[in-house]
Amino acid sequence: MKEAFEFLRNGGVVMIPIALGSVVAMAIFLERMWSLRRSRIVPSGLIQSVVDLARGGEFTKARDICLTSNSPAGRILQTGLDARDAKRHEIKERFEETGRQEVVRMERFIEAMGTTASVEPLLGLLGTVTGMIGVFKKVVKTADTGAVDPGQLAGGIWQALITTAAGLSVAIIAYVGYRYLQSKSQRRVLEMEEGAMALLDILHPVSAKSEKDDK
Repeated sequence: MKEAFEFLRNGGVVMIPIALGSVVAMAIFLERMWSLRRSRIVPSGLIQSVVDLARGGEFTKARDICLTSNSPAGRILQTGLDARDAKRHEIKERFEETGRQEVVRMERFIEAMGTTASVEPLLGLLGTVTGMIGVFKKVVKTADTGAVDPGQLAGGIWQALITTAAGLSVAIIAYVGYRYLQSKSQRRVLEMEEGAMALLDILHPVSAKSEKDDK
């Protein structure tokens, strides 16, 4: 703990936003991992149960299951059940509209993590620049004496190296987490799309007549 504190102190003021960025990235990652659990987005057996009930014409029971699940997939499927008397393309449009709303909720804060991954290297570069400014400032001050104390210069160079390493380290980890959350969200979206299309095929099977009506 003491070594970590010394590391932060030697990095200078720029280490404060770098450290805060790492905390923000970690908080977002943990929160989204919890929120994007499959059991919360697409509960096990939900889609199959709704499709089976819809195939048997038990739309009320299917809708009740959707409501009980209190999940994004359930809300999307419910939209189709509520609009089952509409044309196929109209149901599909409602699926897409509800799906967009749910995706926005699912991907909340993920872009903030991506922004953190982009900003951290810049903060590290800023620390590098301020550290080198300190080095050259000391060089200028000691130029009149004709002797430069290496020990005095080492502090500025040390600061520059610490902030660069810290900024890059946080950025790499945050970017990996950002990409992982994106892929996890996309997998959930794909599952919901497949479920919605399966229900749509039950409510309005594809046929030459239905395609003509849609046009």
